[in-house]
Parts: sequence; structure tokens; C-alpha cells
Amino acid sequence: MNVLKGLFEQHFQLPAEHVQPLQGQLGGSGRTIVRLSGKGSSAIGILYSVKEENVAFLEFSRHFRRYGLPVPEIYGEDLSQGAYLEEDLGDTTLFEYLGKNRAGNTIAPSAIEAYRKVVAVLPRFQVEAGRDLNYKVCYPRASFDRQSISWDLNYFKYYFLRLAGIPFNEQALEQDFGRLTRFLLSAKHDYFLYRDFQSRNVMLRSGEPYFLDYQGGRKGALQYDIASLLYDGKADLPPALRQELLDYYLECLGGFIKVERDAFMEHYYAYVYVRILQALGAYGFRGFYERKAHFLQSVPYALKNLRWLAQTVKLPIALPALMDALQSMLASEKLQGLSSSTPGLTVRIFSFSFHRQMPADETGNGGGFVFDARSLPNPGREEQFKQLTGKDAAVIDYLSRQPSVHQFLAGVLSLVDASVSNFQSRAFKNLMVSFGCTGGQHRSVYLAEQLAKHLRATSGVEVILRHIELEKMGK
Repeated sequence: MNVLKGLFEQHFQLPAEHVQPLQGQLGGSGRTIVRLSGKGSSAIGILYSVKEENVAFLEFSRHFRRYGLPVPEIYGEDLSQGAYLEEDLGDTTLFEYLGKNRAGNTIAPSAIEAYRKVVAVLPRFQVEAGRDLNYKVCYPRASFDRQSISWDLNYFKYYFLRLAGIPFNEQALEQDFGRLTRFLLSAKHDYFLYRDFQSRNVMLRSGEPYFLDYQGGRKGALQYDIASLLYDGKADLPPALRQELLDYYLECLGGFIKVERDAFMEHYYAYVYVRILQALGAYGFRGFYERKAHFLQSVPYALKNLRWLAQTVKLPIALPALMDALQSMLASEKLQGLSSSTPGLTVRIFSFSFHRQMPADETGNGGGFVFDARSLPNPGREEQFKQLTGKDAAVIDYLSRQPSVHQFLAGVLSLVDASVSNFQSRAFKNLMVSFGCTGGQHRSVYLAEQLAKHLRATSGVEVILRHIELEKMGK
């Protein structure tokens, strides 16, 4: 971590007073991601041992910024230690924003508009900035070629089909994979392919999208990235909205190249299929093989998309063995069991006053974590904060500048994350976390809000947040 602190001090000319782990952003990448801050400045630090991916991310970032694309500025790097420092784009992903602005299939106009902004930028990556990109730094392949597709399909075969116990004829499936690969590569594929263009890799800051995690980019077909976004499993976009956004994407793409819609659509759903299969391979590897149960919470959403495709779409090539395997997946009791287990773990988070009764556990599990925030600096002692709460910007700013608050919160996140992971692996359904302070108005509220934001980025977790004292105050 010292290398990141050194990069921070070198860039900002002041020391990093606090380092906060951002475990919710780790996913399955293996990166260490932290937020460093000091005297009003902040940055995101990355530690990762795969030099080739680091080189690709840094090269691509600088290239995209030269084109004015909204990606993080690189503040510093030390590739010998697998470290780099980048602009802090905040905490709100497109996935999180969507979750807060929907009720079932009813999605708020603000979330739809956020998606439209994201879709409008995609052709700039693919066409405008992709023309003179240095594809020599791509890792592990310079293009989404036969080898890349083979890796993805075999990932699905061995880590999902086999581990899920789905029967298949290996030779017949390989023949289908060959036909599918040849068909995919018959689409024009000399554009920039972002590779992981999905809602968790888009940050929203002041309503505008910023883009991350394109280090796996390479040359490829236009269809892949828009398919990745619109069939992003847990985002679970309604079919009508997917079609609306696809139409808008093609309209925006027409500002950069001549779009032949029929030719695009001929290959589009084949790319939808291959993207879903790639994601299922990842879920199987992390969930079935590595026993990280929360990755399996995304499987039902992928199956839902596959069911819709089977009922709605007819591919222009025959893939009988693959389609038989997919039908077996849809009928599998084991996979249906994953569906019935969602939404997974519910975490109930409370803020309260120690002068009153602690929140009761209504689940019958006897309670959970109770964190005492009275050792932290108290905004309630200062006149300008007395009428405010831990949800107000001035109080948030005050507390976020206190090193002791960062240290306290880092400890909380570490403990709660460990319990969440353990509870998910054991199929537990409930966890309770409470924060108390003197009045239940400032510190406990702030900490509860921060934990809720953190956990909402975790797969398979439903967050219920209550502020006991604020409810009594009508705030």
C-alpha cells in the first residue's frame, strides 16, 4: 500500500491521510482497489499483479482521454509494483442507480436517460477512438478471434455445463461451437470491442456516465458490446426497453459509419448468445468451482434471458446440440433451485440512539452487529450541524474528512463483508447491522448510509435501511 501512498503524495503534493478498501468493486477480478484521501483530495488506487492488463488499461485510458471520452485521468503509476493511481469517479454505478430507480419492470425516466447517455457514447469508443488505438498492447488477444471465442465457449462448457450436471454430446457440441464461431467472425470485426461493457463498469457523476474496466478490450464486432449492456444479467432490463435502447444505439452509430440495419441484426443475437454463455462460464467458475455462492445469484437472470431468446429469436444457423443443452439448463431442477433461492441474503441496517432502546431483530435470529459510534467526532456539538442529519451534504463532508471515521468505517466494512460472504456460502437469509450514537442523528446515520451504499453493490444482497430516530423526527 505504501507505493499507492507515494503516488498520491507525488501527484497531490500532500500525504494520503486515509486509505479505504473498496471491496464492493472487486467482483471476480482479483484487484485490490482502495480510495486514498487527504485534505479534500481523493483518488482511486489499484494494485494488480498482471502487468499486461495494467499496461493495456493505462494505454487505453490515455488514448480515450485524447478523444475526450469520459474515462478516469491517470494520476501516476509504478508498473514494477503493479500499482497505479486514477481519478476518483465516486461511488454510484449505473447498476446501483438503476436499482434505486425502478419498481419491478417500471424504470424511472432518469434511469432510462442514464442508459441512453451510455448508449450514445459507445460508438465513440468503438469507431472514433478505435481507429488509431494501439492494439499491440491488448491482452490476452489483439482481437476477438477464433481463439478468444473458443476460450469463452469452452469456459461455458467445462465450468458451467459440466459443473451444473447438464448432459451434452461433446463432439456434437464442438461442431456447433465451430459453426457459431465461423458465423460470428463473418460479421465485420475491426472495431474496438470494450469486452465488459456492462452496468457495473459505468460510474455516474453529476448525472453523467464515466467508463471503467476496458483493459480486456480488443478488435471485434460492433454487436458484442451493446449486447453485453442490454443483456447484463442482474440489470434485468425489460425487453421493450432493450429494443428501445438498441434502436437508439443504431441511430447514434449512424453518426459515425453507414449502418446497414439488416446486416447488423443478422449477427446481433448470435453475439447476445455468446455473451450470455461467457457470463455463465464466469458464474460457474466462481460459484460452482470456487464455491463463492453469491456469483450463482446471477444465474437465474441469465436463464431468464435464454428463455426469452428461445421463445423469441431464430438464429440464421442451426445449433442443435447447443440448443438442446440450453433447454436442459432451463429444465434443470438444480438450476431452478438457484432461482428459488433468490434474492439471497437480506441485510437490515439501522441507526439509533443509545439513549433509547436498540432496534429489535424481527427475524428471530437474535440480533447481529452493533457498532458504537460515540468515540467518533460529533457534528451535533457544532452549531451549524445541530439541525442537520448524517444524510445532509455538510455533515457527510465533515465526517468524511475525519481520519478516525475512515478507520472506523474500514473496520466495519471488513467485518461485515466477511460475514456476508460466509452467510451467502451457507445460504443464510438474514443479517442485522446497527449503528448507535448519542442522538441517533449524525454519526450513526452517516455510517448506516455508507454501509448500505457499499452493500448495494454486492451480488445477491438485498439491503433494508432504517433510521430509527430520524423516523421519529419525520426526516
